[in-house]
Amino acid sequence: MKQTAAPLGGDLRRTDDADLVHDTIRAIEPPDDKAGENMQCALQEKLPRGVGLGALAALLDRYMCATKSTWEHLEKPKKCTLICCADHGVAEMQVSAYPPETTAQMTANYLLAKGAVANALANFARSDLHVADLGIKAPLPPLPSLIDRKIAHGTKNSAKGAAMTREEALRSLAVGIRLAEDFTAEGCHCFLPGEMGISNTTTSAAIAACLCHLTPEQATGRGTNISDERLKKKIEVVRQILAVNRPDASDGIDVLQKVGGFELGCIAGLILGAARKRAVVILDGFNTGAAALIAEALAPAVTGYLLPSHLAAEPAHAAILKKLGLTPYMDMRFRLGEATGSSIVADFLDAAIEAAKSLFAEDAATSDGKGAHAWKRKAAADAAQAEDAQGEMKAMSYRCLSKSLSCDADDVPCTLVLPAFPALDTLAMASCQKRIDSLAKPIYSLGRLEELAVRLAGVTGEARPPLGARRALLIFAAKEPSARQKRLISAFATHAEAPVTLALLDQDSKPAEVFAFGQKIARELAADGSLLGLALTAETDEKAREKAARYDEAFHPAKEDAARLSLLQNLPPALQREAAAILGALCAAAQSRCLVLLDDPATESIAHLAETLAPTLKPYLLHVQSDYLALALPASCGVAASLGMRLVDAALHMENDMKTFAETAVAVAADGPGKGRQS
Repeated sequence: MKQTAAPLGGDLRRTDDADLVHDTIRAIEPPDDKAGENMQCALQEKLPRGVGLGALAALLDRYMCATKSTWEHLEKPKKCTLICCADHGVAEMQVSAYPPETTAQMTANYLLAKGAVANALANFARSDLHVADLGIKAPLPPLPSLIDRKIAHGTKNSAKGAAMTREEALRSLAVGIRLAEDFTAEGCHCFLPGEMGISNTTTSAAIAACLCHLTPEQATGRGTNISDERLKKKIEVVRQILAVNRPDASDGIDVLQKVGGFELGCIAGLILGAARKRAVVILDGFNTGAAALIAEALAPAVTGYLLPSHLAAEPAHAAILKKLGLTPYMDMRFRLGEATGSSIVADFLDAAIEAAKSLFAEDAATSDGKGAHAWKRKAAADAAQAEDAQGEMKAMSYRCLSKSLSCDADDVPCTLVLPAFPALDTLAMASCQKRIDSLAKPIYSLGRLEELAVRLAGVTGEARPPLGARRALLIFAAKEPSARQKRLISAFATHAEAPVTLALLDQDSKPAEVFAFGQKIARELAADGSLLGLALTAETDEKAREKAARYDEAFHPAKEDAARLSLLQNLPPALQREAAAILGALCAAAQSRCLVLLDDPATESIAHLAETLAPTLKPYLLHVQSDYLALALPASCGVAASLGMRLVDAALHMENDMKTFAETAVAVAADGPGKGRQS
């Protein structure tokens, strides 16, 4: 059944723009749920028994339902990043840390200097980047690649009256619809919209307050990281906007006209047009979420064509996602648009599609990894690995964290002794942070992506770590993984460009032996790179959950009294071996100045124990799922660690592809924590 058209308002004039908007809304059909059901059934049949893809399965499901794809013809979509630019009259109320001319300056940055985060993340996601002028006020230099769809030289000040006329609101929607038609005709079926418009978070706050029934205090955040004083003013301006205009929440056009912006209208139109063409739109942060509210108010069925990405730092973003029925896949603490989070999730979608294809294809990689990925296999019982564990441990400098104990290979359980770890290179970190602060963006606006870049600088000692950081994925297992497990591991590891080493743990090995075994392998891998993914295999998701719970229960006393803890005494022998292997690998990787990406909940639990006993280890460990991603992968099989490597790659693109304020001639912050720190 076709979606029933939402009313466009009683005084609608039948202009070309109005006709296009009206006809597009009428033509939108709900997603094809059958396609998703077929995919889920087929995928569940092909996945390793009892192992799921967590939230990645939902991502695939939404994509296939929207695009009406079948697994036989499943392909990575052509992506289009569209940055919509316009100015806002409400900027004259001084609600931003940046002057209004920044909109024009950043537009030039996208197309001339090519040093914005939109450029960097489009490079990362392998997406075509396009920039459209919907209503930039300041003069622009010649920009041959600019899509000129200017409606007016910015909106009017919505704190004093309607931001635009109804005709202008319809035109902004129509522009977005036509752009969707043009790009889908060129084969694009995955849109990554972004926005540039000084003071647009004030506009979005008013939209969110109206359509999510929030107070101005609940709807309004710091935007470009403004000061406390300016935030108070911004809240009052939003209150004034709503009081002056009284937008009708039942009429999306009325909301857009009275309190919206041209670029937000264009993104709303893009969503409508994409839905009509059965293409998906990956929402970015707060502003694109506000635009999606407008689209949803006009055509509720469009929500089926929306894919979430991240939870933005703006307080109202959670309410927006809830109203749209979307659950974010990560929390990176971004407070910037420009298709940042959506670019990362687009990359995750590519990885999930490749994994599904590898499982579905009859000629996919076999259990030996032929044609898919280079596997290394190591076994604790191999002659080459059968070195004297006690001798190897004594040859290293160990610091006992509880009391002075020796560790003999015959000790069961074994109280393992963790070594001291090198301090991070603080000079490299400071230099890296200084450059990031000077990049053409609001200060601290890329949240955890900035933290990753600075952390890697401290680990490697390079103030500007280059693209292409060498990496490896190390998986410990009690037995050889199944062919399907290997296919799944290979697909994600290949996407992350990470060679895989499988380390089999011999049933007769003592914890000290396995500890040394884990050390040896990790030391070898860390010598060749700066990133090491670390994982444990599990037969099923349920067993993975049970294993993680068992580790948490056994290790809980460490948090209260580490001095009494014999690390492995509360675990059965099989889990003692796993924990010892992970601990050994963590120690060796950190000592070799390698950043470790923890994959599954069980591995994270073991790492938490190690961090408790050795706080200097913590900076070397990334808890990918618990700190960055919301993917719910109990038996991850290296999936989370591989995607974590892609997060690091995104951070490296930010660090290497972006340019500074000085290099791009973009105005610096006049307010907030960025004042005096950007150049």
